[in-house]
Order: sequence, then C-alpha cells, then structure tokens
Amino acid sequence: MPHAAADTPTEAAAGPPADAETPAGMGRTGRYGKGLTHELVEALTGQLRSGQIRPGDKLPTESAIMQSFGVSRGVVREALSRLQAAGLVQTHHGVGTFALDAHSAEGQAEGRFHLESPAHAGLADMLEVLELRASLEPASAAMAAMRRSEDHLQAMRAALADFAAHLSAVGETVAPDFRFHFAIAQATGNRYFSELMHQLGLSVIPRTRVSSARLDESQRERHLQKVHQEHLDIYAAIERRDPDGARAAMHLHLINSRERQRAAQ
Repeated sequence: MPHAAADTPTEAAAGPPADAETPAGMGRTGRYGKGLTHELVEALTGQLRSGQIRPGDKLPTESAIMQSFGVSRGVVREALSRLQAAGLVQTHHGVGTFALDAHSAEGQAEGRFHLESPAHAGLADMLEVLELRASLEPASAAMAAMRRSEDHLQAMRAALADFAAHLSAVGETVAPDFRFHFAIAQATGNRYFSELMHQLGLSVIPRTRVSSARLDESQRERHLQKVHQEHLDIYAAIERRDPDGARAAMHLHLINSRERQRAAQ
C-alpha cells in the first residue's frame, strides 16, 4: 500500500539476540514465535483499541515506528497493510496513515459477511480466501472482457503501473494489487461483484494475511514479477475482449498464487 516514506526497505530482522533489549511494546519471539509482523500488528492494534491512538490521529512515521519497536521498514509496511485491510487505519499517499474508529469497524462487521482480520489469520485462512476468489473472479474476468470500457482499462493500467513501480518494496504492492482486481470487478457492470470486492477489501490479497517479509529481496521480487506477469496476461485478454482467455488467465493466476504461498510458507 502506498506510504509517504520512500526510503529503501530493508529485510525483516531475524529476531533480537538473546542478550538484546526487548523493543518497546514487542515480545522477543521474532521469527521463532509468532513473527515480528504479527507482534507489531498486535501492538498497534492494542494502541488503537485502547484509545492510545485515537480515531483521526496520524500514526507515527515508518521511521519512528521502526525505532520504537526495533523492526525493519519491511515489517512496518506489511503490518500497516494488515491494519488497513482490517479497517483500522487508512493511508493517504504523500500525507500519512491515520487511525479509524476501531470499535465502529467492529460494529459495522456484525451481521454481514466479512473475512477474519488479517492480524489473526494464517496460511490455512489465506488458502481458503484464494479458494473463494478462484470460484468468483474467473467469471468476473470473463464478464469484464465482454463489458469493459476504456475507463475500466485505464484504471487497470494505472494499477498495473503502480504495482510495477514497487516490485522491490514490501507491502507497497498490496494496494495496487487490490485496485487491479477491483477494477476488473467494476468492469463487469454487475454492482454485486464490485460491492463484494469492496466489502472484502485489501484482506483478499495474500500478502496482507501471510508475511512475505521472511523472503529475501531477490526471492520476493521474483515472486512479485510472476504475479505482475499474470496480471498482464489477464489484462491483455480483457483488453482484446476475450472472455475465455480472461477466465483462464484469472483462474491460472489464483491457482498459481495458492501454490506460491504453500511453497513459500
């Protein structure tokens, strides 16, 4: 997801040595327990729910969070992506990340379909989300190929360009990834496809539910390059008004995504 800070991201720390001081607000499990991203999400969620960070407050900068919790920029960005997917914060590009009403978000979720919060999700949950998407989005892509307008294509291209510009930044590809799939849902002309995707939000993207910070930079970039190429294949089929090709490309993308996640974890 986009962030104001533009420093080069570093890899997630492997956990502090045994004699290191425990960072403020964090446990000492690191990768050997629940993981740094999970711990940071829990710590920030606690501050949001307790009112330490109030609705409308601007969260500290990435650099300040890194210093406060003793984690890398990659961990911070992925944690913020998960919080945004959970409806706890909202990021405005070039401005910063702001707290939403955590209790209001909980209340709005009651009585309607919603995904489990990425803060508490794991591999099995993420694979189930991909199964759900694989049953819906191929049909959405086929419909989009028949009904898309130039405005829809422009929205898809913008998302693809944003994704490509952030291939080496942890977390930065989450928002453009979602925007690409949401643009396809909008192109169906069926409001229920787009409303469902909007309701599910960023949490449908696997990188909000299972950490990718454990991959080294070259592995992560190769992973995202494959995702990007599959997005391009889906776009090409929609652009040429090929519903069968769009359906097949989307299905392949989601199946590949599932298998990549299984292998990475």
